[in-house]
Amino acid sequence: MKRLILAALITAFAAGSAMAQSCETKAVGKDGKPLAGAAKTSFLKKCKEDVCTPKAVGKDGKPLAGAAKASFMKKCEAES
Repeated sequence: MKRLILAALITAFAAGSAMAQSCETKAVGKDGKPLAGAAKTSFLKKCKEDVCTPKAVGKDGKPLAGAAKASFMKKCEAES
């Protein structure tokens, strides 16, 4: 039983650390070098939008729209 719990904890931490990669750490070009300038800005904007869009859901489970979505996205992208 202890081994099963330990295995579950290790798996949870491994998955959590893989998911915790921020957009900043992913901003790398095809050649392996960090992006800079306009390419980095564009990548970060798209990455943050991709992260926040699935989270833009109201309490009723429906996707947010209009001003509510704009406000949520602005707040979410600032935090990311």
